[in-house]
Amino acid sequence: MNANVRQTYLGASVTTASPERLVVMLYQRLVLDLQRGRDAQAAGEREAAHTHLLHAQDIVMELRTSLRTDAWSGALALASLYDWMHTQLVLANTRCDVAMTEHVLALAEQLCDTWREAALQAAG
Repeated sequence: MNANVRQTYLGASVTTASPERLVVMLYQRLVLDLQRGRDAQAAGEREAAHTHLLHAQDIVMELRTSLRTDAWSGALALASLYDWMHTQLVLANTRCDVAMTEHVLALAEQLCDTWREAALQAAG
């Protein structure tokens, strides 16, 4: 598939997705960026790790800023978790710390699974 067709498809997927699906898509990309960042850190590829971890930080900040903290009782706790994840990613990036990246990755995978399940329930 050429790059233009892929971009068009991805663009259409994002613009037509439900809010729940968009959150899941963000989490899926967060997990991918963290996996790639961790792998690059482990291989000593600092520039690649930096790029992936910066993108992961951007996603966490997007999740944080789009979170409506007045919408439900657990929202403030989730906001605090996002803040913590962002701080950990900054440190993992600046220290090139694979263990810190893996810790955030494990948490992101759990959150991704939870949001995916919630989106399925909302759709069904």
